[in-house]
Amino acid sequence: MAKKQKKATPEQTPTKHQLSKWQRQMKIRRIVIIAAVVFLVGISSWVGYGFYKDRQNNPLRQVVIEVNDADFTMDYFVKALDALTQGMNASTLSSYGSYFANMVADSIIDGELLRQGAPSLNITVSTAEIDARLKQYGYDERYRDMVTAVLLEEKLRDHFGAGLNNTEIPQAHVEVMLVESEEVADEVTAKVEAGGNFTALVGNYSCNSSIEGDLGWLPEELMPNGLIASAAFNLTPPALSQPIYDGTAVKEVGYWLIEVTDAQNQTINALVMLLPSKAQAEQIKAQLAAGANFSALAANYSQHKSKANGGKLDGLKRGNMTSSAFDTVAFNLTIGTVSEPVKDTSVYTTGGYWLVMVMDSGERVLEEQTLEQLIDKRFNGWREAWTNNSTIETYLDANKLSWAVNKVLEDR
Repeated sequence: MAKKQKKATPEQTPTKHQLSKWQRQMKIRRIVIIAAVVFLVGISSWVGYGFYKDRQNNPLRQVVIEVNDADFTMDYFVKALDALTQGMNASTLSSYGSYFANMVADSIIDGELLRQGAPSLNITVSTAEIDARLKQYGYDERYRDMVTAVLLEEKLRDHFGAGLNNTEIPQAHVEVMLVESEEVADEVTAKVEAGGNFTALVGNYSCNSSIEGDLGWLPEELMPNGLIASAAFNLTPPALSQPIYDGTAVKEVGYWLIEVTDAQNQTINALVMLLPSKAQAEQIKAQLAAGANFSALAANYSQHKSKANGGKLDGLKRGNMTSSAFDTVAFNLTIGTVSEPVKDTSVYTTGGYWLVMVMDSGERVLEEQTLEQLIDKRFNGWREAWTNNSTIETYLDANKLSWAVNKVLEDR
């Protein structure tokens, strides 16, 4: 049986009157929507502007520190400063307020960096832990963030010290000194080989007081640098290393070569050169005696900032160089003559030779002090890396620091 076909219904065409009506309705609707949007935008702008003006006009609402995506207002800063200086008399706070305010700023930044970074090592502190510590020390809520930072640091230090207690690890017992030149290193080596005491020689030849003498037992990680570590763990003790050149080593000694070009009324014009060793100073003086240009040599070899100007320093008065060794020679030098090398222990130069005496080596349990140093190194290394990868902004200028201190004093 054939299927019945459905009868087609003709489409209705709107009349002109209907079209006109619909168009008027759409037009009214658009006007209403546009008006509503404009109204909402206006309200939002007014509220935002009001908030902005309030923040600008109210110092307590101004952001003074930013650590990545965390903002800290002046109100937060003042409360932290008030908490840190509780019990301090007004006179002390008034006199040393700037010092304590800067300390608080650093504390806020460090604490926030710990709060943001510790979770990357799966380290957190619970509300219960924070509440317990607050109760233990009798602190109120103003100290919550500070206590949180303290707890996180404790856990981080435990993390970096994990497995180090009572564990034997490779260590070496070394004595070291940095000397100014290979010639001096050879002289010290000869004295040691002749029976001289290395430790006693340190006092006469070392030129870096921060790294010298008996360093005790240390793991490789705590050796002052890789050059010393390499010698410490590759020599069979007892043994003295060959002189090890280190172009980056900082020495507390330098040698001046000075030529005075003019002198008038207690003032001199001079050409100067600061060199890292007596041996190099003597070599360059010999070149000058043979006719070499002072300024050209200064530009190539001097470690003083005047090298950029060929060593030229005009209008010098006594004290300008903050070196009595320099003044003693320069202001008594015959015009046109080059001085002998002038030793100066008030300056810093780079480049020297390490001598490492390896007394003993082997696996040992870390001494308590050494353990703490190792944990410090690992913790501070992590914190430094995290800090370097963070965005930190501080808007606390001298005026704002002073305002914060006065606010604390005013509210007490």
